[in-house]
Amino acid sequence: MTLNRRSLFSAAAALLMLGTVGSTAAFAVDLHIGWQPIVEPSRVPQADGAYEKATGANITWSRFEGGADVIAAVASGSIDIGYVGSSPLTVAASQELPIETIFVVGNIAEAEALAVKGVDTPEGLVGKKIATPFVSTAHYSLLTALKHWGVDPASLEILNLRPPEIAAAWERGDIDGAYVWDPVLTQIKSTGGKVLADSADVAGWGGPTFDAWIVRKDFAEANPDVVQAFVKTTADAYAAYLGKPDAWNATSPEAKKIADLTGAKQEDVPLLLKGYVFPSLAEQASPAFLGGATTEAIAATAKYLVEQGKIPAALDDYSPYVTTQFVTAAAK
Repeated sequence: MTLNRRSLFSAAAALLMLGTVGSTAAFAVDLHIGWQPIVEPSRVPQADGAYEKATGANITWSRFEGGADVIAAVASGSIDIGYVGSSPLTVAASQELPIETIFVVGNIAEAEALAVKGVDTPEGLVGKKIATPFVSTAHYSLLTALKHWGVDPASLEILNLRPPEIAAAWERGDIDGAYVWDPVLTQIKSTGGKVLADSADVAGWGGPTFDAWIVRKDFAEANPDVVQAFVKTTADAYAAYLGKPDAWNATSPEAKKIADLTGAKQEDVPLLLKGYVFPSLAEQASPAFLGGATTEAIAATAKYLVEQGKIPAALDDYSPYVTTQFVTAAAK
């Protein structure tokens, strides 16, 4: 059998094209993201598939009900980017887990609160059953509030329950209250729960909390462009909300997408969004956030968690666990 030069060239070109297509498919980055059903703007690009388009990655989204579970998944290597609160983030950093904080979602205000029934004063909490997800920002805020009020945590029964379990326990009447976040918080408030304190109050008492996106350092080092695209897509969602918050009303497509993903009632979404103080991309790298205050807040949280016996010791420096690299690149 004889092949002329044109046949050889065509065959080689075809193999090269197949190899190129195959390589692109074979070497597309696999990105595993751990998210929580919290009402915030990045739920919209998540629903739209915008992260997949921006990163070019094969994304697997895994839902978690609390930050402690996200941290466990990061530690096991099963997720690369995760959504956590400042308390579990502090625990992870104190254990020297190889992570970096890449984006501050927002400072928690009314979005988390202690809602109770049959209790009108802090002293009335004595002997009551109060639920909260342990090692969460809500747990940290509960302990901070009790310290501020001079109420011994041992004088009440604090139960470790995840949000869905809290909702069920509340409906059964098994608990007297909970320090938890939306949408479960709204469910409790709408069925007789009275807010005794929220995280805006607790911040004023010296215990500010925030939510953030973190990344495994090894993944970030191997795939900086993917992480940058993730941050930029997240920031664009916040810019859209901050630019026209009133447009994200109860009948908006944004509210519907957020409600569908989180389980919140669509009509509640606008109010729930106002439970956070969301920083813009331009603010992310500033001293008020990743450029300084975030590290300081983690260090302060660590000191408190040591006092409470939740972690054995705090690190001397938490700056290795916070980076402005990706927000700075995304801003360009």
